Amino acid sequence: MARILTGIQSTGVPHLGNLLGALEPGVKLSEQKENTAIFFIADLHSLTSLKDTAARVENIKSVAAAWLACGFDTNQGILFRQSEVPEVCELTWYLSCFAPFPMLANAHSFKDKSAKQGLSEVNAGLFTYPVLMAADILLYDTDIVPVGKDQIQHIEITRDIASSINHQHGEIFILPKAQVEEQVKVVPGIDGQKMSKSYGNTINVFEEEKKLKKSINRIITGSEPLEAPKNPDNCTVFQLYSLLADTSEINTLRNAYQEGNFGYGAAKQILFEKIMEKYEVPRQKYMTFMQNPESIETALRLGQDKARAYATSVLDRVRGALGFGSII
Repeated sequence: MARILTGIQSTGVPHLGNLLGALEPGVKLSEQKENTAIFFIADLHSLTSLKDTAARVENIKSVAAAWLACGFDTNQGILFRQSEVPEVCELTWYLSCFAPFPMLANAHSFKDKSAKQGLSEVNAGLFTYPVLMAADILLYDTDIVPVGKDQIQHIEITRDIASSINHQHGEIFILPKAQVEEQVKVVPGIDGQKMSKSYGNTINVFEEEKKLKKSINRIITGSEPLEAPKNPDNCTVFQLYSLLADTSEINTLRNAYQEGNFGYGAAKQILFEKIMEKYEVPRQKYMTFMQNPESIETALRLGQDKARAYATSVLDRVRGALGFGSII
């Protein structure tokens, strides 16, 4: 049985792109009995940029509520807050003492931000970010880490640090493998770019109905007259609909575009109705979870207890190998 680990950014309510690209595949993963799915909300990582306490608490709550609302199986999989497993901080220190300075200086996140903002604007947390990420992975004897191509470097750093320690102190760590997600869905935002909070172009599926409809109506489209045939493949509305609908529905909408006498306003209404249909139950569950945060806390504590059982075992092994255990 393989252990598969994924870190979830705690950056607020997950948008449609997050749901299609991460949450829904993650929920399916949590249902697979042949593997153990370990998912953590990366609240410690968020501190490198987010200093607002209230915002962090609300972000954690909304991210957890979204995962639970979408059906994450907390009995089969593990969902928890990173900060509630303090063993990760101790392991980070051990790993940092084996991490070469040049390797961290070449990490993409540090290089990009320091180049744009200057070293004086970059905190030490961002510099050691890859080490904390390595600790996240190694602490649970992780076998597989699903990543996009831009995240492969983090797995390589993790393997390099773990290999260095294993070489000097024996086979302490399992070396994780990256599972590159070649088929990750690229979900367009309302401006046609990749949907991202940083671009301000997201669609919040869990938003109040009128606000959700307003977001969809803001999708940028062509300016062809109503009667003119339109190319659906060049339309963001159609692209989004194609990620949600079945083949028959997609073909019907494609034909409407190509035949003409069909406006973008009508297409947006069809997309809105599809989103409301597809996410009717998750939207209701999300609201219930947000109104009852104790239910979120219960689910996270269940995952925390399971995660700490793994973490304690691994950390005891590391302490002993490095000479930090009992002297008897």
